[in-house]
Amino acid sequence: MKRPLLAFLLAVPYAALATCPPVLNHRVPALLGGHIDLCAYQGRPVLVVNTASECGFTPQFSKLEAVYKQYEALGLVVVGFPSNDFHQEKASAEDISRVCYANYGVTFPMAGKVHVTGDDALPFFKALSAMSGQKPRWNFYKYLVSPDGNRVTPFSSPTEPDDPALIKALQPYLNFKSKPIKTG
Repeated sequence: MKRPLLAFLLAVPYAALATCPPVLNHRVPALLGGHIDLCAYQGRPVLVVNTASECGFTPQFSKLEAVYKQYEALGLVVVGFPSNDFHQEKASAEDISRVCYANYGVTFPMAGKVHVTGDDALPFFKALSAMSGQKPRWNFYKYLVSPDGNRVTPFSSPTEPDDPALIKALQPYLNFKSKPIKTG
């Protein structure tokens, strides 16, 4: 009796990987160690943001956190990706984390520092750019990934996380029956 249960439990992760949308089929380093498995967010809207600690848009962390807290129980995941592609990110993960966690109270997942543009761009960002037709043009460029992973909607850096256009794009994806999962 234990064998079929064990086989079932071992098969579940493989079944989940088989159904993971290609855009989310990435595992990335987390800011302070470990990894973020983006497949864990399939079936949920994911707001992806390339961030920088020393940018004029850095105060958007507060609104990103507020939007995350407001809609997390309805399925929203926000994932930040620090990048120095535009020369405004701190050098160390510890310095970046102080800005995100201590200064702005971020609780959503933060990836390790990555490239979001050019040949060295993280494959996940290459996929987002290809699907949306837009590459990040500056820090705090945002991508809203639909729960099925079939649509990626870009939002420019000046678009605040609580901008009515972004919220309007997000609302059809919210699941009013979902239960939040632990992230990070």
